Amino acid sequence: MVKNMENKYFLASLPDNIKIIEQLFSGDSVLRKREFSFCGTKACLFYFDGMVSVELINESIIKPLAIADFVDESQPIADFICEKLLFASEIKKTSVISEAVSSLLYGDTLILLEKSHTAITVNSKGWRTRGISEPENERVLEGPREGFDEAAMFNVAMIRRRLQTPDFTAEITRIGRKTNTIIFICYLKSLVNRETLRELKMRLSKIDIDSILDSHYITEQIRDNKNSLFKTVGTTERPDVVAARLLEGRIALVVDATPVVITVPYLFSENFQSDEDYYTGYLIASAGRLMRILAFFLSVTVPALYIAFTTHHFQFLPAAFAQTVSVAREGVPFSTLVEGLLLCLIFEILRETGVRMPQSVGHALSIVGGLVVGQAAVEARIISAPMLIAVALSGICGLMVPRLRSAVFYLRFAFIFISALFGFYGILLLWTAVLIRILTLKSMGVDSTISLDTLSLQSFKDVFVRASWTKMYTRPKIQKNNSIRKKI
Repeated sequence: MVKNMENKYFLASLPDNIKIIEQLFSGDSVLRKREFSFCGTKACLFYFDGMVSVELINESIIKPLAIADFVDESQPIADFICEKLLFASEIKKTSVISEAVSSLLYGDTLILLEKSHTAITVNSKGWRTRGISEPENERVLEGPREGFDEAAMFNVAMIRRRLQTPDFTAEITRIGRKTNTIIFICYLKSLVNRETLRELKMRLSKIDIDSILDSHYITEQIRDNKNSLFKTVGTTERPDVVAARLLEGRIALVVDATPVVITVPYLFSENFQSDEDYYTGYLIASAGRLMRILAFFLSVTVPALYIAFTTHHFQFLPAAFAQTVSVAREGVPFSTLVEGLLLCLIFEILRETGVRMPQSVGHALSIVGGLVVGQAAVEARIISAPMLIAVALSGICGLMVPRLRSAVFYLRFAFIFISALFGFYGILLLWTAVLIRILTLKSMGVDSTISLDTLSLQSFKDVFVRASWTKMYTRPKIQKNNSIRKKI
């Protein structure tokens, strides 16, 4: 609707201009209109109820115009009103209908004047927001408790409060034919990689969709490989994380109406990083990161290893363990392949159900599903206890790497299938393919494993472990303009 008015301008007739706005929003019961006159000049206000501060409109627009006792006829009426009468923090003049409508839709008040081609938009935003709270999915024991909300302007302000420098830049763009969603491109001018910035803007310009209701509408369209199991675009709801990423030379996309902020480029090592790693000692943070890497390996491999050893390499098991497995599998009607697939599928169903249910019911469901149903299935000889332990261990390890949830889900089933067909050799072959795929990942044209290009201590300082701040002298290699983080 707004784009259709790009080349149309307001007329000098106030009734005609009022008719244009009313026709654009015909049937909209939330649009408010007030016609009035001051100093012999007729005018009309338009605003959307619920998106503006009524007190601000009364005090900054209506009251100054109502008490005005003269109009300087030596200058255009719109210029006189903006310079002498209104007291709002932001006032704009425009003769283009699309610009005025865009401001009106974003919570500004539109003023139309008699015998004037120029309309005035006044900043009167006053919508309610959810308020600052800690993100549910990114809780930390130590560190800031602030999280983004759905208002993009407030989110940018939270980032700026942490980066109090004129180097911080927030460019604005709009995407979505129907929603016309505001998106802020945030970066630090002295640190950002200009090639990456141009690539991002180019990809954003190619997005042609009628609506952007969440940041994930964008992530799926700007990522390098649309079908990759691994993330190549980062997301977070924490302003401190965004500020840290910008200080490393990255770019953030703040999308209006969603608390999830996009960060690019995205390094593969971020999958194993926790927001709390930088608010605790580097020794415990490094131990936690190594455990997450191990958990990713175990989450996709444990059921497959069990199937491989019990199907193809039974002779490599210790005698006592092999006897225990044989006794446990007596009477089980399914093969190890079917057993593993069924248990993994049931675990995913229970996990997904627990997430979607109310919190109190979800916890109870997890306990009932995991303990009661599992124990009953083992006692009924429907499944074997060793397979249940293997799948449970795999599922618990998968919960330690939530950023790799999609990859863990598909890879777990892939490893189960290939281990049933080729045993341990199939597992090695598939892991080789996975590692090759990881090493070829790109994010905005940047290698996701760029830190592994050279074998140096500075390259590994924030990959597998987190080094002490006294040792992290340089920024990640994605930053080419100013790589020195700390003087030696």
